[in-house]
Amino acid sequence: MTAKVGRHEAVESSRRVVPRTRRFDPTLLFIAPAVLLVLALFVYPFIYGFALSFQPYGENEANGPLGSYMAFFGDARERLSIWNTFRLAVPATAIDVALALPLAYRLRRPVPGQRALAAFFVIPMTLGTVLIAEGMLQFLGPAGWVNKTLLFLGVVQEPVRFLHYYLGTLISLLISDFPAVFLLLLGYAAGIDPALDRAARVLGASWLQRTWRVTLPMMAPGIAVATALSLVATFSVFPSAVLVGNPAGETRVIAFAAWQAAYEHFDYSEGSAIAIVMGAIELLLVFGALSLRAGGYRRLRTETGR
Repeated sequence: MTAKVGRHEAVESSRRVVPRTRRFDPTLLFIAPAVLLVLALFVYPFIYGFALSFQPYGENEANGPLGSYMAFFGDARERLSIWNTFRLAVPATAIDVALALPLAYRLRRPVPGQRALAAFFVIPMTLGTVLIAEGMLQFLGPAGWVNKTLLFLGVVQEPVRFLHYYLGTLISLLISDFPAVFLLLLGYAAGIDPALDRAARVLGASWLQRTWRVTLPMMAPGIAVATALSLVATFSVFPSAVLVGNPAGETRVIAFAAWQAAYEHFDYSEGSAIAIVMGAIELLLVFGALSLRAGGYRRLRTETGR
């Protein structure tokens, strides 16, 4: 009996020792087109542009591989494009999140006309920045409907300047990026259990306490993702800054500076360097925004631990 048990254990141990060979899963071939598309449209252009940014020519060649970067940071007008972009991206993101957060939280449960209202908020996403800018020119331009109405009512004596400076670009960013922020926050808000708010109310928590200790920590991951998405979208603004802004002045953003370097000055190395700088700043903004996610979880654990 003991011998049989010993042989059985030996056989089982031998089976455990021999590794099973992994067979190739043919279904993985279905993702091959997507992988090739990403490599062709994103990875290869990035690697090519990154390498090109260290190959300056012309006057910048004398400063070595970093000549294009030195030319960008050494020019006060070029450096100002970073600040101009921040002046648009940060306020636009803050306003979008501040407006979308209460709306998303209110619409997390069925209300009359919810679908129509949600569809209305999503419409700008289908238009694109060029059509939005065209519509703004028709409605907010000097001869647009808004100014015509104000002049007819006698509210103003001359057309109000809404466009072709900072405000026009900011309005365009708010219109184009609000739908994505709203939909993301709506998805997170819909996942919050209403019982949490009711339990806090039963325990005597005020509206402000429930918002600060329950709602915002639960929404923190969604706020972080929405903020990161909006920052990336607004920081790379280009058409709006040209069509309804002042690209020669206060809305000369970093993306426009890269376009000018590459296609007006034909300095593709400096254009690539500016694009790399823009991408690095966007990564830092995303990292900072996503840090809210971990902060929200830590706060939620602290509050529930009490």
